[in-house]
Order: sequence, then structure tokens, then C-alpha cells
Amino acid sequence: MSQAGDFVVFEQPLTERVRTFLRLEFLFAQHAHHRQNPSEFGVRATLDTLLNILVVLSRSDLKNDILKELSDQHAQLTRLAARPGIDQQRLDGVLAEITAAHNGLQELATQFAGSALRESDFLTGILNRSGIPGGTCGFDLPHYHFWLSQPPERVKRDLDAWYTDVRPFEIAVNLYLNLLRASVSPKDETAPSGMYVVTPPGPCQLIRVLLAADGGVYPEISAGKHRCTVRFMDARDIDARAHQAMSNIAFKIQFCAL
Repeated sequence: MSQAGDFVVFEQPLTERVRTFLRLEFLFAQHAHHRQNPSEFGVRATLDTLLNILVVLSRSDLKNDILKELSDQHAQLTRLAARPGIDQQRLDGVLAEITAAHNGLQELATQFAGSALRESDFLTGILNRSGIPGGTCGFDLPHYHFWLSQPPERVKRDLDAWYTDVRPFEIAVNLYLNLLRASVSPKDETAPSGMYVVTPPGPCQLIRVLLAADGGVYPEISAGKHRCTVRFMDARDIDARAHQAMSNIAFKIQFCAL
């Protein structure tokens, strides 16, 4: 979910790859937010988020997945250059972004995230305790407690060093998701009595539902290859059980694919 002007955007990934990319995008944004807080708890939150990112990146061969997606997009957009009416300056800018993201990823070792965790007893110790409520207290991890007490410039240096190899993934994933979201314009629709059922117009990787921020409803989205259902739930009273809206709900929808 994200905010876009007067709309709240709800997203439903339809492939495991896009699901993983959305999780990473969320973690990258969370990391950037916490990095602005130099306090002990800001640093703790930053490192917790970094460890979550490394765990996600270590679970599969995401590097090659992203490289393939970027290569495919570069090839498709290059073919557009020959069409009349194309904004060549904008196209060149997007192609340059894709090339830079592709080159940044290629320089990384394929399993760098797993190696970073295996080779650092410090990071592994924090990761192993982070699943326990309050498990990273000073008496549990004295080394962590000592590191947090170091001068801010040393802490910043270490955080920057650990994030160096993550940054190319952040650039590449965010670029891919931006291209995916921009692949089709939002379409105005109405859900009679809070229910909308449609056959997707073609192969789809991401469904986006845009709702007025003051509408008082949220969507429950379920979709497969041949059917998409959006059920709008009334959420005006946060302490009451949500139920399907009975009014006609105006919204916008995107079936995104690359």
C-alpha cells in the first residue's frame, strides 16, 4: 500500500518474483527512514532492517532474476526508438538508468548476501537473537551493546559498509517496479454493492487498486489467470469487524505487466 496524492494505492502481486520485489522495496524504504535517526534505537532499527534485507536476498538467486528482467526491458524499449512520436530524450534517460542498474548488479558476487551473514559473527549473532522479544538486550549481546556505544562516525561507517552491496539491488528493484507500475494507465471502474469481478485483459504481474483516501473502504483482492475479484470492505470503525460495503464504490485499477 502507498499514498499517491488523494488516493491510497493497494497492490496485489501475482508472481512470486514481484512479491519478493515488493517486500524488498518496503524494506529499502524502511531502512532509508531509520537511517535518518542517529539514536541508539534508530541504529538498532536500521540494522534490523538491513538483516531482513540480507535474509531475503540470500534465499534465492535474485541477482540473475533482476538482470534478466532489466535486459528484457532494455531490449523492448530499444525497439521502441524506431517508432514515430517517441520522446527520445525520455527514452534515452530510462535506457541509461537500466544500463546503470544492470552494470551495478553485474559487479556483485551472486551469493554476496549469504556470504555476508556467514562471514560475520557479529551480524549472525544479532540475527539469531532478533526473533526473540527483547533478545538483543545489552546482557544478551555485549558486543552489540559495545558497538552501539561507539562514536557516531564509526557506527555510520560500519552501516555504510554493510549496505554497499545492497545499494545496487535497491536501485535495480525500484527501477523495475517503477517500470512495471507505469506499464499501463489507471482505468476508472465502479464496484456495484462493493463487489468487482473481471477477467484480466492479458498476462498480469501486479494489480493496483487506487481508492480515494477519504473513502472509508479498503479492497480485498484475489486473482488468478482468468478471474480477478475485488471486494471492498467498510473500515470506518477500526474497533468493529470489517464488513463488505453495500454502496457502489468508485475506484481506479491497473493490470500491470512487462
